[in-house]
Amino acid sequence: MSTSNTTSSTKYTFIDKVKAIGPAVVITGSFIGPGTITTATRTGADFGYSLLWTILFAIVATIVLQEMAARLGVVTRQGLSEAISKTFENNALKHLARGLVGVAIPLGCIAYMGGDLTGSAAGLSTLTGVSTQILGPLVGITILVLINFGPFALIEKLLMVLVATMAVVFLVAVFAVGPNWSDVASGLIPSIPDGGMFLVLGLIGTTIVPYNFFVHAINAKKAFTSTDQLELSKLDIIVAITVGGFITAAVMITAGTVIKGTSVESIASMAKALEPVLGDFASPFLSVGLIAAGLSSAIVTPLGASYVLAGLFGWKYDKSDKRFFFTNLSILIFGIFISATGLNPIFVIISAQVLNGIILPIAVILLVMITSQAKFMREYVNSKVSLAFGILISLITIFLGAKSFISTVSSLGGIG
Repeated sequence: MSTSNTTSSTKYTFIDKVKAIGPAVVITGSFIGPGTITTATRTGADFGYSLLWTILFAIVATIVLQEMAARLGVVTRQGLSEAISKTFENNALKHLARGLVGVAIPLGCIAYMGGDLTGSAAGLSTLTGVSTQILGPLVGITILVLINFGPFALIEKLLMVLVATMAVVFLVAVFAVGPNWSDVASGLIPSIPDGGMFLVLGLIGTTIVPYNFFVHAINAKKAFTSTDQLELSKLDIIVAITVGGFITAAVMITAGTVIKGTSVESIASMAKALEPVLGDFASPFLSVGLIAAGLSSAIVTPLGASYVLAGLFGWKYDKSDKRFFFTNLSILIFGIFISATGLNPIFVIISAQVLNGIILPIAVILLVMITSQAKFMREYVNSKVSLAFGILISLITIFLGAKSFISTVSSLGGIG
């Protein structure tokens, strides 16, 4: 798919292309978290393979949007937050966009951080027997040290290992259960069974993550120093995001094969169902996958909030700026608190869904709009095909946001 109106004449070797893989792996590590694993598991348990097409759509949409974000960073040498601040001549619109992005995304990151730490702790608890209320904070402290005191190159390599671990675990699981592949293929034909809309929205919403646009623009800017390298950036995105799609699909297919028609709240149900195939290794094997999912997402979540605020307020995009450092610290502390107290996070999670429902279509629309403007992108504006697909994704996320907002407000009313 052509995503811009300009192509590079530079030829790259196979080694060059392999070395370019990295920045988009961070994005894959971010969206393949406990929420994605659980949503894919429940989808397979409830509807088998029939919603597999949703993953295909979500992955293609993510590739298109993340390519726009990366291209923005490489071409303009700035982040999405900075571009948002410069795109509106009307001050009221500028402040509204900055305010929505600057408030909703960090608050959402706090809620997601609690879920990421709890997910990692759940996997570790299965292996060790130690309470999640102890393991959650320990994982949080480890991540705190890593992202604030370790070099980013180390973080990127760790995320590669975690994503590779998830790929091995869940792809081994799907081939171990031996699904009927013709039935699996039929799931690529779009259809929504009764009661399936909520999970369709969930799969799309857990794959297209708003703060990943901001993270990717900055990471691509650092990794690719000229527009001649846009081809490498695109390859990085296609490979890494596609791997993420295979992981999500493997989870859904495995669940659809072994636990379809059963009530499932977590991947633990699938581990039990896999015991006839994997024996006593089923539970620890899938626990390793869940640990990797929680850790990979938890590493990126605080950086998402920090990158957003850094771009909006002119901070440096690294830990040498104390404000950047303390944003990371604050997100992690809130996440540690949620995982340590055993607090029922229903209100926090529902609030995060409301915020995500509001900010996702706004972030998508802003990204598509900015990368279509020659004043930012010069000759590297979106191609007609990319723009058309971006508009389609924008409309779908508006629908997703409206449904999410309505359902979550109703849930809040029920809690009250």
